[in-house]
Amino acid sequence: MKKKTKTIKVDYLARVEGEGGLYIKMKDDAVVDVKLKIFEPPRFFEAFLRDRDFREAPDITARICGICPVAYQMSAVHAMENALGIKIQGPLRDLRRLIYCGEWIESHVLHIYMLHAPDFLGYQDAIQMAKDHKAIVERGLKLKKAGNEIVALLGGREIHPINVKVGGFYKVFSKNELNVLSENLKWARDAALETVRWTAKLPFPEFEQDYEFVALSHPDEYPFNEGRLISNRGLNIDIAEYENNFVEEHVEHSNALHSVLKGGGSYFVGPMARFNLNFKRLSPIARQAAEEAGLKGVCQNPFKSIIVRSIEVLYACDEALRIIESYEKPDRPFEEMLPAEGEGFSCTEAPRGILYHRYKIDNQGKILEAKIVPPTSQNQKTIENDLYKFVPKYIQLPQEELTWQCEQAIRNYDPCISCATHFLKLDIERN
Repeated sequence: MKKKTKTIKVDYLARVEGEGGLYIKMKDDAVVDVKLKIFEPPRFFEAFLRDRDFREAPDITARICGICPVAYQMSAVHAMENALGIKIQGPLRDLRRLIYCGEWIESHVLHIYMLHAPDFLGYQDAIQMAKDHKAIVERGLKLKKAGNEIVALLGGREIHPINVKVGGFYKVFSKNELNVLSENLKWARDAALETVRWTAKLPFPEFEQDYEFVALSHPDEYPFNEGRLISNRGLNIDIAEYENNFVEEHVEHSNALHSVLKGGGSYFVGPMARFNLNFKRLSPIARQAAEEAGLKGVCQNPFKSIIVRSIEVLYACDEALRIIESYEKPDRPFEEMLPAEGEGFSCTEAPRGILYHRYKIDNQGKILEAKIVPPTSQNQKTIENDLYKFVPKYIQLPQEELTWQCEQAIRNYDPCISCATHFLKLDIERN
């Protein structure tokens, strides 16, 4: 009997940042090939950094992404400070957590309301969704603005901030200047709680999976900038050991490298990894909201990542208010950094997961070598593995609905291919 072959092909994935496509080939009820195709041209930022002054790294790397520039800046400054043997503490460290709160809020909310919710509610995009759910979309836009306001104040502007520097900030702020954020953040915290409750009621496919989650872990905090790198399968390393445990591989169908554990194993970074590995370090209001949403410290269904992101928005609003309340203006905006030969490592928690930076600098402060591993590179293999397992389970769905849910499975990860969203062009072949 001749086997039936079916192909799902999506030339341009919609509602993701950047240019990517999807190809799935099936024979009978088995998936025989999955390719998440990232065909956006490489941008060579690691090469651009060579021979530049170490102080330039935060501003150059911020241009890698318009959605999460703070993450690139934070990883860059921490890696440079690590190379120079300097550790920033006190109010300057608090301000770094605060600006990261702003980025988590605006990035997560953009994904939850504009990119991911339309999948669950059956709309092509947020504009169509707004016709029937105007109040929900307006809440999302206002909530996102609360995050943008933090980044704009501390960073000097909303997109590609210019106030972050190695050693601290170019300018710091009085308590009164930060207090102007508090009123909107109190509203945002309430709106974030409503967002958790709203997302918890969305319809989710049954798709519990056994992942290796990897995230930072800090003894006292839900992680942003610092900590050891751990997993639920025993990994527990200093950031300097990252390249001893992870390797990047080239695959023919993608211009983005696949990052895997040495030995070839896939792993999962991002909100679900942080949540599963750091649940007890969430603030009380965020932990309670998670438990009421049915997530008691464990979530292994990637479609429910929209709930986890909502919980992290709630945490970020609460943490921002805590920082502002306890803040005292530092004596100076930055610690002076003199050039010295060294190698520095850093990993911070971008909205989409761990973002690794390594730099070598000479005694004049010139960058000799740079290595950057973004979250989406680390999740690509896991995304493809999800599709291998998801499609057979739902193979009987009509072709259009199955294609929709495969795209949704990719958007669970909020992949940041670059900074653009493309309309879907769909081509399905049947045999």
